[in-house]
Formats: sequence, C-alpha cells, structure tokens
Amino acid sequence: MRAAVVTEFGGPEAVEVVETDVPEPAARQVRIKVAAAALNPADAAARSGVFGGGGERFGLGWDVAGTVDATGASTSWSVGDEVVALHHGLLKPLGTHADYVVVDADAVAKAPASVDAVHAATLPLNALAAAQALDLLGLDAGQSLLITGAAGAVGGYAVQLAAHRGIAVTALARAADEELVRSLGAAHFVSGGVAAGSAGAVLDAGVLGGVALEWVRDGGVYVGVIPEAGPASVRGVRVGTVNVVADGGRLAELVGLVDTGVLTTRVAEMFALGDVVKAHARLAEGGVRGRVVLVP
Repeated sequence: MRAAVVTEFGGPEAVEVVETDVPEPAARQVRIKVAAAALNPADAAARSGVFGGGGERFGLGWDVAGTVDATGASTSWSVGDEVVALHHGLLKPLGTHADYVVVDADAVAKAPASVDAVHAATLPLNALAAAQALDLLGLDAGQSLLITGAAGAVGGYAVQLAAHRGIAVTALARAADEELVRSLGAAHFVSGGVAAGSAGAVLDAGVLGGVALEWVRDGGVYVGVIPEAGPASVRGVRVGTVNVVADGGRLAELVGLVDTGVLTTRVAEMFALGDVVKAHARLAEGGVRGRVVLVP
C-alpha cells in the first residue's frame, strides 16, 4: 500500500509517498480502508521538526473516514462498517495519509449519514479538540466566551459547539470572515484589538498566546489548543491547554451533531494522496477556510 511519510524534516517537499506493507490489526483494533483523510497543522509541524524525533521515518495523518476492512479480536466493529476515527499520536510509524490504517477500536465512531467521506474526514481531530477545550473552560449556558481564530477549523467547531450549549460567543477573525462566523452561531464579532481584561473566558484557537491572555479579566479562564504550550498564568487567570485524546464515544456524539445540522463540516480543497506535497504547500500558503483533504 501507499503511505505518506517523512524521513528528514523540512518543507512540503520533505513528504514522500512510499510503498509499505498493509498493517494488520491486533486485538481491540480495526483496519480502515481510507476514503479520505484531513491534513492538519499538526502534520505540517511534525514534518518540519517541531515535535522532534529526527532520524526515523514516521507517517502523517490523524483524521480518517473510510470503511472497516479487517478487525482484531474483541471489537464490536464489522467489516464493511463506514466509520470515522482519530489516529492519535505525533510521531507514529504510519498515519492516516495512506491507503489503509490501523486504529484502536475505541477511537472509532460510525460515519455521519448526512455528509460524504471527504467532509467526514474533517471532523475527528478538530471537533474533538474544540469539544475538549470547551470542557476545560467549564462554562455554563448564559456565560460568554471569546474565541480567537474563529474562522479556522478548530475555532469554527468551537463557535458552533459553544453556541449550541447556550454560551454567548464573541468571534475574533478577519473582517472578511464576519459573515462566516456569524453563520456558525457567533453572537458578536471583532476583527481588531480587544480591550485588556474584557473577556471572562478565552478559547485561543488562533494561538495568540500571551496577547489573548491579556484580554481575560482577573480570575477568568484561558484555554489554548497547543498541548502544554500555554502562557504563564497572570492575575489569577486559570490557564489550560487541550491535549486531544481519542474518544470514540465522544466522536459519535459529534457525528450526531453533524447529522442534526448543529455542526457544519468544511472542506477547503481536495488532493490525491499522490499529490501530498502540493497539499502541504497549499496548507503552508495560509488562508485556508476548512480543511485540505487527501483522497487515496
């Protein structure tokens, strides 16, 4: 089978497609024939060496939508099931940017019925990140939340999930994205600076760090989306960062929200797996609204 891998850190050209053995599922695992797999900033970061691990070949890709192709012992999944899954891990031998991938059975959920595999592939990592970040914030209906990077993939899901929970969202994004983020459920919109100490809570999907922390009022809460890379707490602000975990049950809930129209999946562009270098180059250009998706 084919798989996108990195052996030396670098730019988009560092990714290569190689032939490798089809992986076999162990107990409590399933093998998925990949129909689509999203390309995330985490893949670009791994490719460029942000997470270390040089000297060994590793695969790319966290999200997958496809069909169960084989199962190990002790799973409830069957060959032919259409599914989505999060294949967690920064530097793994094989990722989802491949023809087949093996994942833990408890990371898998039934695929959405209302969207195709390409759109479904944008859900696992980004929607789980948004949901788990909101859990860390611990806000109740009626409270307010400032979301930076609100037009991005994680930010967009966070806007929708927060609004669904009855949280009043202020979306921070480029002026050109106001209509988009309001359509996702933002009650308020800002495109420029935010007054210091004016927000009770911030979900920093735009990775602004200390700048966004200054917008939180004394004793408020800040949650970032880069694991263990949040700014130091100041003024009694509770600071946390989300470290996404694979959770098939939670993913199934998010799939349900797609099928009921609460969550909108967004695809920016599609590329064939063989054009993975072009896909990485497109992501590096920036300005992507939705996810770049690879199709084997």
